[in-house]
Amino acid sequence: MAKTNLNYLARKRRHARVRKNVNGTLNQPRLNVFRSLNHIYAQVIDDTKGVTLASASSLDTSIKVLAEKPSKTEQAKIVGKLVAERALEVGVTKVVFDRGGYKYHGRIKALADSSRENGLKF
Repeated sequence: MAKTNLNYLARKRRHARVRKNVNGTLNQPRLNVFRSLNHIYAQVIDDTKGVTLASASSLDTSIKVLAEKPSKTEQAKIVGKLVAERALEVGVTKVVFDRGGYKYHGRIKALADSSRENGLKF
């Protein structure tokens, strides 16, 4: 079995372990993070209804306007800011952070810190 496949399966196991305890409600939805090789995505999800309340990603055109050729960590900070602003527009202030099976460092930490600085509480 290829090493990348083993890494993917290990992350899926970690994510299942995290999701066992993390559940989003209407009062406190889940801030989910997905990190690919080149991009990062964040969603604020109400799990009771199965609805995405707000989302942002490094593919948004507004990120290219805010910074010309940002690094991946800078992109994560901008995505954290955008998802926090969009969540506040919908009326969400408190969330539960779902790191998606990734270690809490680097881009994941940058996104979380940026969304905290911009008004989300978790």
